[in-house]
Amino acid sequence: MIVLPAIDLKAGEVVRLKQGDFDRKTVYSQDPLAVAKEFVEKGAKWLHLVDLDGASQGESQNFAVIKQIAAETELKIQTGGGIRKKEDVKRLLDLGVKRVIIGTLAVKNPELLAEIIEEFGAESILVSIDARDGKVATSGWLEASEKDMLDFAREMEELGVKYILYTDIGRDGMLSGPDFKGLRKLKAETDLKIIASGGISSNQDLYDLAAENFYGSITGQAIYQDKVDLKEVLARLGEENA
Repeated sequence: MIVLPAIDLKAGEVVRLKQGDFDRKTVYSQDPLAVAKEFVEKGAKWLHLVDLDGASQGESQNFAVIKQIAAETELKIQTGGGIRKKEDVKRLLDLGVKRVIIGTLAVKNPELLAEIIEEFGAESILVSIDARDGKVATSGWLEASEKDMLDFAREMEELGVKYILYTDIGRDGMLSGPDFKGLRKLKAETDLKIIASGGISSNQDLYDLAAENFYGSITGQAIYQDKVDLKEVLARLGEENA
């Protein structure tokens, strides 16, 4: 299982939100590059990087920061927030970003998503399924939909999506443990490669996810609050974090 330490960007700062609430923000650093380099020192190969301003406003607001981290580290970056058109995807991939995260666009314009996958390849795209009470949320989690998360996952698979990022919004930033029920349902009902996000509270949560052969997991808040020892986790998982 790959482990992806997370950096959420808002106005150029490293922040974490509770349950996706922009009014419940904690600032952890004003130097995202330094944080990324710390992750590298602990053995990280991947980085989950989210542009919160872009997610809520519909266009990237932290492009310069993403560009800097891509240029000055060897991290494989998956990033999203405000991806609404093909040009947004191309711009990020041209920087050397490994995978572009698409959320709102996938819900609101699946036809365009299909075109993006055809043009850039399924390996370059990660669809984010952000669920609140089993329903998909969009626009930086500010808008709810009536779309069932499992039905949506199946639709994405039919479109040619290979990778999904599943987040239980109610658990995000709460250190309450991952949503194993929802994750297992997705794993049982689809052949998608699933990255778990939301609620990671300990090293053991990550080991438990790895034991169930999930493709990956994201941890942010737990690292910043010293609940997860990133260096120890990466050392234990070894080559599985390739």
